[in-house]
Amino acid sequence: MVLRPRQGSRNTPASQHRLAGRPPNDGARRRIHKKDPLNTGNTAVAENNVPATTAAPTTPEVFFNDFAISQQLKDRLAVAKYITPTPVQARAIPPALEGRDVLATAATGTGKTLSFLIPMIHRMDVNPAPAPVQQGKRTIKPIRSLILLPTRELAMQVLENYSKIQPQAKHESVLVCGGLSEGAQLDALRRGPRLVVATPGRLEDYLKRGEISLRNVEMLVLDEVDRMLDMGFLPAIRRIVGALPKTRQTMCYSATLDANITEIVRDYVNKPVRIEVGTTSKPNERVELRAHIVMQDQKLSLLEKMLQEEAGTYLVFSRTKHGADRIGRKLEKLGHEVSIIHGDRSQSQRSAALKAFATGKSRVLVATDVAARGIDIKHIAHVVNYDLPGASDDFVHRIGRTGRASATGIATTFVMPQERSDARKMERELKIQFDWRDTDKNLAKEERNSPIDTGRAGDLMTLETRAWKTSPDGSHLQDTTVPSRSSHGGGRGGNGGGSSNGGGFGRRRPGGSGGSSNGGRSGGGAGRRGR
Repeated sequence: MVLRPRQGSRNTPASQHRLAGRPPNDGARRRIHKKDPLNTGNTAVAENNVPATTAAPTTPEVFFNDFAISQQLKDRLAVAKYITPTPVQARAIPPALEGRDVLATAATGTGKTLSFLIPMIHRMDVNPAPAPVQQGKRTIKPIRSLILLPTRELAMQVLENYSKIQPQAKHESVLVCGGLSEGAQLDALRRGPRLVVATPGRLEDYLKRGEISLRNVEMLVLDEVDRMLDMGFLPAIRRIVGALPKTRQTMCYSATLDANITEIVRDYVNKPVRIEVGTTSKPNERVELRAHIVMQDQKLSLLEKMLQEEAGTYLVFSRTKHGADRIGRKLEKLGHEVSIIHGDRSQSQRSAALKAFATGKSRVLVATDVAARGIDIKHIAHVVNYDLPGASDDFVHRIGRTGRASATGIATTFVMPQERSDARKMERELKIQFDWRDTDKNLAKEERNSPIDTGRAGDLMTLETRAWKTSPDGSHLQDTTVPSRSSHGGGRGGNGGGSSNGGGFGRRRPGGSGGSSNGGRSGGGAGRRGR
């Protein structure tokens, strides 16, 4: 057995069965056989209409000390104050320690990172290190473990967790991703790390250039598979996996597992143990779901009212990068400490913004969907959908940032009158019920010198003609607008003050008007798309 029963436990048999993924036989139950599309070797069974892959809760009698891992690793977990495993850890670690492949459907915030780090570290600790390999003109220690994730923020968080329980091995792990020094990454790879944590794009590039060898990798982890596919990483993943040995162990994690994802991952796993914990097929029941019918020009006043009346941290989602910048600037003018992240911000700016929010320097974080995919910050009290998400899956992932680790949370969605049918459709698809609330019609309306960005591509015709500069630490914006005469060129952005979605704020273009580039059109001959 991978788990040893604790002395005197009255529930030991049931506990062991649950941790092995098999419910105890405590009475006659209705059994419903399902197909086995992943070739796990067993037919899935549903009992009492509960899906067979639904995890049983971890019992109080089970601790990390019960796992068949090295005493050194147990001691390091204790020092890091990891005592009791979460359900996904309790179910994934035992088969992984046996060398089995694992396919887990687990929501963000369920503790999945430790569920693959613990077996990975144990395997590297107890198994003899392979002989050095030839890499070009160099002889280096081979890479033994590889973790692929969709974003650098998530990769950095995984590496931080690894260092927490493996502090003496920091020099044996390397972060490979865009936005960081390529030279430093290549130097670290040439020293022969045993663990590489990477995003697919940068790793594929190194693989093509012959800068890295993956032929000795013993364990592969694919985390947030659904998000990596959404971001177009499938070709890179296929190339990377094709460079790995066939005899490796693989652990795959995905927040959702539809037929398309199943068809893809089946090529990467061999008779996997199938686990489902905290699935995001519907929102977390601990999150209170509110919906406000609100006009576009009253959204800012409503958000300000919430910030004044309800304590806690706020994660605000905007559909567009320009919208995120504008919301952040407006809130700062109202006296709030705000951080902003989106795809046009540099890695240092994004890291500074996340740090400011995580440490409490900023109370509000304004983000776009793609930029927020790697966010793993505890104790977010409120999630606000400033713009209605375009898909139900995006809604689930957004609000999954609150109500984590048994905590409660609030998710508020701003719905314009013309979007009511879209929100109702989301209710039906997710089988949820919003707490619908009318907005005070007397709320102040936002005054602007150009139309408001509603978050939809067709509406992005005009941007605010102001210039903004990022603060030295990247955590907030400073108004650096220089008064200028109105443009005669007809460009939508005014005389060089248009904001560019691809090049930052208020980048002035000499000799002409700087029209909006955020999907909008520039009028006349002088208006140009910002770059």
